[in-house]
Amino acid sequence: MTVKALIFDFDGLLMDTETTLLESWRWEWRRHGLELDPAGFFADHGGDANEPRYAALAATVGPAYDRESSHALRMAYRAELNAALEPAPGIVGWLDRAAELGLRLAVASSSPVTHVGAMLDRTGLRARFEVLVTGEEVAAHKPDPAVYLLALDRLGVQAQEAIAFEDTPHGVAAAHAAGLRCVAVPNPHADHARFTAADLLLPSAAELYLDAVLAGLARRVGSSRLPDRG
Repeated sequence: MTVKALIFDFDGLLMDTETTLLESWRWEWRRHGLELDPAGFFADHGGDANEPRYAALAATVGPAYDRESSHALRMAYRAELNAALEPAPGIVGWLDRAAELGLRLAVASSSPVTHVGAMLDRTGLRARFEVLVTGEEVAAHKPDPAVYLLALDRLGVQAQEAIAFEDTPHGVAAAHAAGLRCVAVPNPHADHARFTAADLLLPSAAELYLDAVLAGLARRVGSSRLPDRG
């Protein structure tokens, strides 16, 4: 079936906001004279996972911990880091080529629109996407497929006519649960060995031109063998 639309995750895929999230937490721990253990930091689901992180910091700091101040300072620092972010390597090239091919574009993210929309606006990417679906619009987050199903509904296309792009294993699971084929481009903190379910695995969006990605999916190549760049 002809591909009509591409649906992109946001955090860690279009922009490396996963690194700024981790760095903001490292900064906040260091502000208290502590070092954050990054093991297990990233959740296996979409949506806000910060409350357990605040609880862990509070338990370590003790009674002197001020949750409200900690949150405000960390968010301000993360905003500084996010302000310096650009689209991930290769992403703009993919979006440019998608427009040339007449493919419709959507974002399907578990994060809130206040975060996703603001970042897309700042980088000038928002106008490229016909559909923007975010976490507050659905009852469950990835690996639940709700956000992808809503994106498909708004695009008015069948799952077989669209391709998802994800940076986490639970994102790939959400895409597949919605009936989509999925290209995985793991973020810098994701274990590539966990992406065996992806239909195509790339180290970066700069690894292949979009035409080669689409051709590779059409041939259903394995993730261990990439199509020739072209």
